[in-house]
Amino acid sequence: MAEKKKVAVLVSGGGTNLQAILDAEDSGIIKSGEVSVVVSSKDGAYALERAKNHNVEALTLPRKDYADRRAYSDALRAELEKRNIDLVVLAGFMIILDESFIKAFENRIINVHPALIPSFCGDGFYGLHVHEAALAKGVKVTGATVHFVNEVCDGGPIILQKAVDIEPDDTPETLQRRVMVQAEWKLLPQAVELFCAGRLEVDGNIVRIK
Repeated sequence: MAEKKKVAVLVSGGGTNLQAILDAEDSGIIKSGEVSVVVSSKDGAYALERAKNHNVEALTLPRKDYADRRAYSDALRAELEKRNIDLVVLAGFMIILDESFIKAFENRIINVHPALIPSFCGDGFYGLHVHEAALAKGVKVTGATVHFVNEVCDGGPIILQKAVDIEPDDTPETLQRRVMVQAEWKLLPQAVELFCAGRLEVDGNIVRIK
């Protein structure tokens, strides 16, 4: 049996998407890779507890300890390279990484975004802001997108998308929850498994699933 790919999950908060990945490992949805380290940009993030509960190495690398984006990205890159990480998953990671980091892990960083890219994405569209914008626009369908990360915010090649209906009485909070449950927590583990199983092929801006 092929050796499992090593996955690093980068977090800044509660880690619900991390939990979805860990649960998918337990249930056998993810069988070609395993989370070997969780890195938090903040002290005391609950995601670190989730990692420890799963016997996964939990590392805190506070952004405030570094002079600038480049210094932080270099430190993070060193930690991941030391552990021979194959795939980097951004799961509610609130730091924009330097281009040098993105180049070092080209087509090996994935992110989940709580909308159907190219709608409601890019600079400033994160967390509840995305759902507020969708409701303000009056769209009837939203969803989530898993994509590779490049130097353009939310601009990398799209791996998977799933649509979620908007209900007439939705608030940003109820919509955020539904998008997580129906789309994010399903797509992210699927994408991790596809990558680790060697089934993703990137051709320019197109991702083909083999």
